[in-house]
Amino acid sequence: MVIMAAAVSFLTAPVTGFAQETEAVEAVAADAAVEGAVVADAAPAFEHYGADMIVGQPVSANEDMLASMTFQPQHTANGDYALWMHDAILMPVITVISLFVLGLLLWVVARYRRSRNPVASKTSHNTLIEIIWTVIPVIILLVIAVPSITLLARQYQSPPEDALTIKANGYQWYWGYEYVDNGGFEVISNMLSDEDALSSGEPHQLAVDNRMVVPVGVPIRIQTFGKDVIHAFGVPSLWFKMDAVPGRINEKMLQIDEPGIYYGQCMELCGARHGYMPIAIEARPVAEYEAWVLSQGGTLPGAVAAVPAEPAAAPAPEAEVAVPAEEIAAADAAQAQS
Repeated sequence: MVIMAAAVSFLTAPVTGFAQETEAVEAVAADAAVEGAVVADAAPAFEHYGADMIVGQPVSANEDMLASMTFQPQHTANGDYALWMHDAILMPVITVISLFVLGLLLWVVARYRRSRNPVASKTSHNTLIEIIWTVIPVIILLVIAVPSITLLARQYQSPPEDALTIKANGYQWYWGYEYVDNGGFEVISNMLSDEDALSSGEPHQLAVDNRMVVPVGVPIRIQTFGKDVIHAFGVPSLWFKMDAVPGRINEKMLQIDEPGIYYGQCMELCGARHGYMPIAIEARPVAEYEAWVLSQGGTLPGAVAAVPAEPAAAPAPEAEVAVPAEEIAAADAAQAQS
């Protein structure tokens, strides 16, 4: 009887353990389904900016004559520095040199014309003039070189290690924005038709169906890559331009400190529809950017993935009952007699 009881318990134990394990797996699956439903419900809906949030775009001469004669208003630190260098250093120097040369030409025409000087001067050297027209250009070049080198160093500063990486892929003829640090999803961006752009209040040939959404106040590592031919990712109001070359990844840092919409274009002749692949960047506060990432099915950097609960451990097998040798011998004898 003892042997038969042990055999029955041995045969039923695996079935019971398997049933318990199955129940545990089903429970884990149910928890995961509930958790997935909660995450899906938690992903907030996202609404893009309207035309009232356009910040960086070309300025028409009909709207502002002075603004159309210089660069677009800048919205990055490097852009502000470059605009200051252009307006405060380069333009005054160019203007003064141009007026000075024009004055010299008019003076020479009036003073040394043939009717007034029938016998031309044969002067060939003037030490003072040689020194002046050598030293003054050197000083001018030094004045221009210092801010120029500073600007070059600033705009090619390497992004920090924790910068958000976004890859801009140039196609013939549209852009794809790959969010490397947010799960690797890619947003394809095509130009809107004139009717759709005007109906939404945006400038035609600049508005797109899917903008490149970025966070405000966060260093961004923009990587560019050409999927077919050479393109160029350029946004004038952000003082950003970088070639997208096939077989090579270029990168540069961008940080936008003001929410809004910024327009740019491909700035490298890339084919028949080169003029129809605009760039639209939508800068949002960090919380709104994260909401947009979740609405696209992406992930947030540093987010800890949910770890499923471990299945319940199967119960330990019951300890085997030791059967005395005398009882085993008696059972064998009884079976032999029968």
